[in-house]
Amino acid sequence: MARTLQQPSHRRRRSPVPAALAAGTTALALAATGLTLFAGGASAAVGNLVANGGFEAGNLSGWTCTGGASVVSSPARSGTAALNAAPTAGDTAECRQVVSVLPNTSYSLAGWVQGPYTYLGVRGTGGTDPSTWSSQGSWNQLSSTFTTGAGVNSVTVYVHGWYGQGAYNADDITLTGPGGTASPSASASASPSASASASASPSASASPSASASPSASASPSASASPSASASPTVTPTGPVTDLPKHVVTGYWHNFDNGATVQKLSEVQSAYDIIAVSFADAVPTKAGAISFTLDPGLSTKLGGYTDAQFRADVKAKQAAGKKVILSIGGQNGAISVGNSTAGAAFTDSAYAILKDYGFDGIDVDLENGVDPVNLGNALINLQAKVGSKFVLTMAPETIGVYSTAGAYFQLALKTKDILTVMNTQFYNSGGMNGCDGKVYNQGTIDFITAQVCTQIQGGLRPDQVGIGVPASSKAAGGGYVAPSVVNNALSCLATGTNCGTFVPPAKWPTIRGAMTWSTNWDANNGNAFSNTVGPFVHAMP
Repeated sequence: MARTLQQPSHRRRRSPVPAALAAGTTALALAATGLTLFAGGASAAVGNLVANGGFEAGNLSGWTCTGGASVVSSPARSGTAALNAAPTAGDTAECRQVVSVLPNTSYSLAGWVQGPYTYLGVRGTGGTDPSTWSSQGSWNQLSSTFTTGAGVNSVTVYVHGWYGQGAYNADDITLTGPGGTASPSASASASPSASASASASPSASASPSASASPSASASPSASASPSASASPTVTPTGPVTDLPKHVVTGYWHNFDNGATVQKLSEVQSAYDIIAVSFADAVPTKAGAISFTLDPGLSTKLGGYTDAQFRADVKAKQAAGKKVILSIGGQNGAISVGNSTAGAAFTDSAYAILKDYGFDGIDVDLENGVDPVNLGNALINLQAKVGSKFVLTMAPETIGVYSTAGAYFQLALKTKDILTVMNTQFYNSGGMNGCDGKVYNQGTIDFITAQVCTQIQGGLRPDQVGIGVPASSKAAGGGYVAPSVVNNALSCLATGTNCGTFVPPAKWPTIRGAMTWSTNWDANNGNAFSNTVGPFVHAMP
């Protein structure tokens, strides 16, 4: 979210990514730090195997880099040097190093990075190739562990940014474990095309992040074939929420950021689920949330009071709407990283839901999720609230690009209580669809091909919705006209009005559409609600 006039959207405002994002880029959530016990020969020395990992040589010795990579003196995380690399529209600015290792041995990878969408990982492990990422403006550590497979004598350590994003920095990269005796060739899984040619081929070997995919099921080629989970005959078995078969979801601003300000009572009648945006983190208690009607909004609306807001919640519910509380947004700092934080989240969220009468929770965390601890907290919250608890999610596209993504894992963990996941099909750039082909945001094919991936990944069609901005002002890229949303729903439900991509099955129970936001919709003459609303509600 953004509560300032300068950033009208709560979504992360990043520039379009024109090249392909191959499956698995979002692969593993940040792994726990710490070293592991290493198995290996008695003569194998345990230590850091990365050469010039702190770039203190003052140059890129030991590394092979693509794009604009150089060593700089500032900012440096430690010492006097660090890597600086600038991706372009067609290059991720990857730096990589082939390291000699032992087979059947455990290793720990770590490194410090800063900048947008920066990845640290290992290829060629012979098993689950780890890949972690972050998108932060300050130094933060990425880490993971892996075990080499039988016969593996070398791996490739890499760090890279993402297509069309800003420059990133890296420093103090280490691979800890016993060194091998092989003399690895520089060509070992280190070709520049491995990170720059995703658009040329959907195969794992051409993927920029093939190594980030922990299993074949996460690769484009694996998901290209329709699976049983893609069948339109799947019978919904989710929670009973008294919602229509097809729904329209909209986010309501509890702040003033330049869009049309609204009282909750003024939210357009086409919206079946209204997500109040947003809850706040309690700074003194990890995982806990709070909610207060924004004073600035109250003033802008001429004195909108908490009592009036509560009355508006009840009035919307009396009209058959569901009013839920959204956590996160672009600037949301809510983190549920362990069971203690999970309990704090569950208890505080339950107290707010009881106090205001909200019907459920929307998860819109854009700074990473812990699928295990947050998933458990949501399941416990639903147990407290009951079967009519509404749970929605609005992940960024990159978070559910494959089943290996942490957000996708969260959706699957909470599948039994999940009402709908409305992915933000914008601010994304180009990505591979479930057929392995590349589709650009702002098109019907991008939307339908990504929905296909999500259904084939294990979500029921009635748990999947289309998320789009209500106007071109509401996001940095990916806006589509409301008529395109209707065509996408028609394509997914009936196989008609498709673009060049035609889904491998028809999913008549596809849940509907979401927009950011009701306020931007009002600012745009209610074009979304007046066009998409009637269409969704007329779907059989």
